[in-house]
Amino acid sequence: MNPTRAALVLTATALAPVLLLSTPSFAAGTAAAPVTVAAVVGSDADNAVAIAKLLADPASGKAVKREANKALDGTPADRVAFLTTGLALAQDEDNAFAIVKLLADPASGKAVKREANKALSGTAADRTAFLKTGLRLAQAEDDRVSVVRILARPGISDALRVAAEKALNGTPEELRYFLTVGQYQV
Repeated sequence: MNPTRAALVLTATALAPVLLLSTPSFAAGTAAAPVTVAAVVGSDADNAVAIAKLLADPASGKAVKREANKALDGTPADRVAFLTTGLALAQDEDNAFAIVKLLADPASGKAVKREANKALSGTAADRTAFLKTGLRLAQAEDDRVSVVRILARPGISDALRVAAEKALNGTPEELRYFLTVGQYQV
């Protein structure tokens, strides 16, 4: 690694906590959030720093990191090309991969698979929207079905019935909590 690139990576690594604290957090077990960074396209040094920040960001996927490394190893024109068009293409590749992983996961429900297939066959914007909000909503739909199945069981306790009905009237996060923890605490 050349000294300039090493300095950029160290700088970006030092800035990583700031980047992490300024981005929304996502629940454990969900697909990685799509990385979004505005293209800097300024001086070559500014572009290199922007690319190094992407490399230091743990939310960056394999395609983004692969293409960012190529851009840093390349010419100033390569860095501009990466920031203006290559980054979006690499992000879309990472988003598509995250969606394929969801489709391959046997724990994914019907709604998640239905919406994931729509996103995968759609545009880059469709894939980004699915990962940002659509997945959460599709998971909530699947979770509602699971809670209704619990309510349909013969002989469930009154406490479990009350907790399940409360979860059905709650947020997607409350549904998920009930299914993963709450139903076992009643």
